[in-house]
Amino acid sequence: MAIMYYEKDCDLSVLKGKTIAVIGYGSQGHAHALNAKESGLNVIVGLYEGSKSWKSAESAGFQVKTAQAAAEAADFIMILINDEKQAKLYQESIKPALKSGKTLAFAHGFNIHFGQITPPPDINVVMIAPKGPGHTVREQYQAGAGVPCLIAVYQDATGDAKRIGLAYAAAIGGARAGVLETTFKEETETDLFGEQAVLCGGVSALMKAGYEVLVEAGYQPESAYFEVMHEMKLIIDLVNRGGLSFMRYSISDTAEYGDYVTGPKIITEDTKNTMRQVLKDIQTGTFAKDWISENQVNRPFFNKMRIIEAQHPIEQVGKELRSMMSWLPKSEK
Repeated sequence: MAIMYYEKDCDLSVLKGKTIAVIGYGSQGHAHALNAKESGLNVIVGLYEGSKSWKSAESAGFQVKTAQAAAEAADFIMILINDEKQAKLYQESIKPALKSGKTLAFAHGFNIHFGQITPPPDINVVMIAPKGPGHTVREQYQAGAGVPCLIAVYQDATGDAKRIGLAYAAAIGGARAGVLETTFKEETETDLFGEQAVLCGGVSALMKAGYEVLVEAGYQPESAYFEVMHEMKLIIDLVNRGGLSFMRYSISDTAEYGDYVTGPKIITEDTKNTMRQVLKDIQTGTFAKDWISENQVNRPFFNKMRIIEAQHPIEQVGKELRSMMSWLPKSEK
């Protein structure tokens, strides 16, 4: 059975009087820092010299230091920069600042699980991973709610690493919604699989394929966009609210019947076999090795695909249609 923790299980006083360093002030970083600060903790922000986020963090009332200076001053160090940048940052700025009894924290297990970061044995290593983007973590906290979190302990040097991690989860609002106990291995492998096979890779490919089939058949690109991309949020909101059953209850019987007869034709046993291979590549470290290598040669494939995908017709049509939807929040891209 899964073990869940809530606010009643967390003792925020564990971190009172301690210094929390949030390394990075992007999507997750700003949310963690602001939420923890408003929960009464002493939070500082660590950035690299010249970071464009430096003034933003200062204007929010934080003392900002270089990553190494922040790590030196802190009892609890949360690393919230991109996965591919963490190993270099750790070697250059975090490792020299680690002293016995400190706690090193992550919001994703990638670098620990795949051996890119190997902390000394006399510090705690924990993970507190919100299951939502940073702006949602912030918005839910401000609304008096929270985003569910995962917690894992990789090293318990002080004997109270879990208590410390739970206190941090409470400080950022996660314990309001629930904190699920897991391991670095489980979080890393399931997170990568979910992103690749379903949430990002799978859904993106499905929407593009549906769009292409409709346009090839002579339907208007705008109609195709509405049917296969715009309405995706409407369906996912229903699933998020009450699962597949509630979604099927909420749609028409015609749509529900189409779900039953057509879904298995799209996601076949061959598709699942491909998913199994994707999972195997994640479990064996093949994906991690490829991604690390891609970054070491300045991301030629990644950068090429980012350009190609941005030029897909569904993106061009969607951009035009969304510009006429005054109720939508403006995206940065």
